Amino acid sequence: MDFENTSNLSQPPGSGIPGIPPSPQPMPNAGGKNSKGSGWKIFWGIITAMSVMANGLFFLILIGMAFFIAAGSEKKVSEEVIKEGPRTAKIAIISISGIIDDRQAKDFHWQMKTAREDSAVKGLIVRVDSPGGTIAGSDEIYNEIKKYRSEKGKPVVAFMQGVAASGGYYSSVACEEIIAEPTTITGSIGVISAYLVVKQLLEDKLGIQPVIVKAGAKKDWPSSFEPPTEEQLQYLQTRLIDPAYKRFVEVVADGRKELTAEDVNRLADGSIYWAQAALKEKLIDEIGYQDDAIEKVKSLAGIEKAQVVEYHRTVSLYEILSAKTNASLKFDQKTLYELAMPQLLYLWTGPQ
Repeated sequence: MDFENTSNLSQPPGSGIPGIPPSPQPMPNAGGKNSKGSGWKIFWGIITAMSVMANGLFFLILIGMAFFIAAGSEKKVSEEVIKEGPRTAKIAIISISGIIDDRQAKDFHWQMKTAREDSAVKGLIVRVDSPGGTIAGSDEIYNEIKKYRSEKGKPVVAFMQGVAASGGYYSSVACEEIIAEPTTITGSIGVISAYLVVKQLLEDKLGIQPVIVKAGAKKDWPSSFEPPTEEQLQYLQTRLIDPAYKRFVEVVADGRKELTAEDVNRLADGSIYWAQAALKEKLIDEIGYQDDAIEKVKSLAGIEKAQVVEYHRTVSLYEILSAKTNASLKFDQKTLYELAMPQLLYLWTGPQ
């Protein structure tokens, strides 16, 4: 008797039985690996794109910085409207503030250039709040005002605030009229010079012995390495102080027609004057405020209405970067020379 072979009954259908295809076997979960791989590809693609964009932006910033630095040497002046009026009739306010030096004179030049090129400007107010400064800087500002009045034939009024003394007054007399606030200190017509004698400091404290080699007996007069003799002081008085003083007196006499030569010589002893005293001595024309100066310019220009603007120098990126670069204190041969060189100044050195 034949018995059936039941050994294959427990096997799933088609698992090796002839004529029946095998059942599909479960495959490893390859889909999970593909999903993870695609995620990493997307992530790194985003990172790469962001990096490219950042590099591109950085490159554009570098180009922009190079452009501004290249253009930074050109001074530019911005204009702020402080009193509304017709744009076809402007009064421009130009400021002299703080110590007058080479930079102050250059800033003033660029502001005057802006006014000169604007045909709508009918007159100027030179606002002065300065104790003075270098002779050269004061004279450059004075010349800019005189040149503008001569070329344009437009009124220029000085408006004094705070302290407008020495070089500040020197600059003001170039204007057609002078108005001062009641609390203004002005005058100080005179010249001063000072320098340091460092002989004892170098020799006794630091053990440094200066060596001077020269041709010409007066070549090193005055010297910071030797106390001045009476002959040297008289030499400085004759060659430096007196000519600078004479120039100041001549400028005041030319600018203040109300004063005689004797009046100017009497006033030119370095004295300072409160506004009321200055008015009495005819050093100024009027006591008032900025609105009074505006009305004075309109009257002199023959206009009833005007837009009043104030000029400001625009600081460039080049200057900002240069200031940071030069921020550290440097003491070199040039600095030593500048400290030793006598400074000839139209400057009031009293309390500010």
